[in-house]
Amino acid sequence: MRPLTIGAVVAALAEEFPDVTVSKVRFLEAEGLVTPERTGSGYRRYAEADVERLRYVLRAQRDRFWPLRVIKDALAALDRGLVPGGPDEQPVVPEPAADPEVPDAASLLEGGPTVRLTRAELAATAGLDDALVGDLLDHGLLRAGADGMHGTDDLRAARAAAGLARYGVEARHLRPARTAADREVGLVEQVTAGLRGEDRRRAAAEVTHLVLALHTALVRTGLDTSG
Repeated sequence: MRPLTIGAVVAALAEEFPDVTVSKVRFLEAEGLVTPERTGSGYRRYAEADVERLRYVLRAQRDRFWPLRVIKDALAALDRGLVPGGPDEQPVVPEPAADPEVPDAASLLEGGPTVRLTRAELAATAGLDDALVGDLLDHGLLRAGADGMHGTDDLRAARAAAGLARYGVEARHLRPARTAADREVGLVEQVTAGLRGEDRRRAAAEVTHLVLALHTALVRTGLDTSG
């Protein structure tokens, strides 16, 4: 949607709000309820989000009889990603959506299909040369089983390493990831040490899910704050 002039905004709102005027929109702007961009010459330019914000304000006045104070609080809550409450009500914090990058406890518990690959098969499937596979093994990023075979998680790790290699990341740079993973595994084992059998298995899956969720959230927060 191209930016609209204030007259075009009034026309867009007129079907639902026939009494809206340019003066009304300017008043709402003066009250800080909407802040359109201005051109170098001072003309207002309203984006689609500005028009929807005005709809929210006008509906709150018409349908809920909310005063401007309550509407301002509701808009402030919306701007923070919250669900506005009514007059004298606290906004509701929505439940975060499940992070698709973090496996849930059920999938960790159930596992999934696994493979057993030779070193050569792992390298070919992941798109790595044998030298890099060797480096990943030396730095603990890959760990073959007692039979010398590599499982599904080694394949995932190898593919991730292959992707990072395209950015110039070498196996030695990835050692902190191994260290962090080992510490997280140690935490899971510590938390579940007093349990046995199926109870420990289920608890380990749940704790692992929570540890991975925390790890992912911290990494994302770090990237957000550094950007």
